[in-house]
Amino acid sequence: MTSRRISRRTVVRGVTGSAVAAWLAPRVAALEVEAQGARFTQSVCRWPFAKIPVRDFFKGVADLGLTAVDLLTPDEWPVAREFGLTCSMGSGLGGTIVDGLNDPANHEAIVKGLTEGIPRAADAGVPNVITFFGNRRGRSDAEGIANSVAALRRVAPVAEKHGVTVCIELLNSRVDHKDYQGDRTPYGVAVVSQVNSPRVKLLYDIYHMQIMEGDVIRTLRDNRQWIAHYHTAGVPGRHEIDDTQELHYPAIFRAIRDTGFTGHVAHEFIPVRDPLTSLREAVAMGRV
Repeated sequence: MTSRRISRRTVVRGVTGSAVAAWLAPRVAALEVEAQGARFTQSVCRWPFAKIPVRDFFKGVADLGLTAVDLLTPDEWPVAREFGLTCSMGSGLGGTIVDGLNDPANHEAIVKGLTEGIPRAADAGVPNVITFFGNRRGRSDAEGIANSVAALRRVAPVAEKHGVTVCIELLNSRVDHKDYQGDRTPYGVAVVSQVNSPRVKLLYDIYHMQIMEGDVIRTLRDNRQWIAHYHTAGVPGRHEIDDTQELHYPAIFRAIRDTGFTGHVAHEFIPVRDPLTSLREAVAMGRV
């Protein structure tokens, strides 16, 4: 991708006729965006690399040129900062995968955890915090959506005040998280669109959504306004994002960039080879 700036004014100035100029201007504008190179920031989740001692892991991540680590609890945030890293997604504040937003019995704990944790995240420079939809346990989609919206509307004003985004994760219910209710993009979009806050968005996990619905590139394009964060991993197996699996990540990364996304894309694959070598390869792929 070229880094040369293209001037809309220079091109359009030489066009004869207002109709042609009107046709050309938005196309040149698109070329300007491409030339400037909208870029997401890469990150990596801690838990798949848990066999590496935490300080060794943070050092290795920093040596790769990454600036953030995903899914750290508040006690880990200052440790990451020792290595010049921020936490790109704070965890441990907003309930659990199983006991989530879809059950009113969980709301007080989730709302309390998030409303108290969001100011701490803002102070620590943590841009996002995670929460979950919860297991279905016989609830209809309509009930689960309504319950989730009710809880998130209580949290949204705090998130907006402090500039921290609450991300609800989409997970598969076929392989890894049986009975999880938020297992499809339309379900998640129904929730966040009703909350309608710039600080309540989806965590689109590419691995999980490939298992549940496929059509990854079309989905992320069509729902760009509702997605604030991405996770990666290979399918099947949740391992390296290389040519051993069915997803073609170079095309997916290009599609994410083409949407203008400038948030974090966090690698969440479980390495089967040397962990930091696999991470280095994934990071290089995301930079192309």
